[in-house]
Amino acid sequence: MQPFEKLDGIAVPLRRTDVDTDQIIPARFMKRLTKSGYEDGLFYEWRQQPDFVLNQDLYRNATILIAGQNFGTGSSREHAVWALRDFGFRAVFSSRFADIFRGNAGKQGLLAGEIEPAALDQIWDVLDRHPDTPVAVDLIDRQMTLGGVAYDFGIDEYTRTRLLEGLDEIDTTLKNVDEITRFESVRPSWLPRTLPIRDGGGTTPSQRRA
Repeated sequence: MQPFEKLDGIAVPLRRTDVDTDQIIPARFMKRLTKSGYEDGLFYEWRQQPDFVLNQDLYRNATILIAGQNFGTGSSREHAVWALRDFGFRAVFSSRFADIFRGNAGKQGLLAGEIEPAALDQIWDVLDRHPDTPVAVDLIDRQMTLGGVAYDFGIDEYTRTRLLEGLDEIDTTLKNVDEITRFESVRPSWLPRTLPIRDGGGTTPSQRRA
């Protein structure tokens, strides 16, 4: 997973509240068997409307989404995060996220930062007046800056650390590989063990890499 420290880009003002995961990506796009290629399903129904904000040329390469309150509610589909990521977004901000969406975002390298409602309105106003205003996101200091004003955003320390270091769940586990190895070395042999995956030829992935 790519580490996230700072991001400079164009922000999309999505002036909609209670955006659920079915609006982010309709269920019919979830039949695919891959974890990528979902950008065509992002906000699919809304993108059929010519005046929808993402249909504007200015936001073609946007990397930051500024959404309304209660973003990511509804069913717990990881595809919602994948669709945002595949479209090019690396950070999304709201005054409140659904817990499951926020958790899924952190696991996939998407920064989900919480902004105070009053600050969110100010940010929207700036972007309405000057849509091309550059936006800077600093995860180290937990701040978003635009129009010369810095706004604090909230994110839990565990997710922040994982994003800064670019750690997915496997990477997080591997940080403790020495402790895991020591535990396994003294574990009674009669207890069940997790064995290396072997291919049809009887070799493990590490043996093949060697």
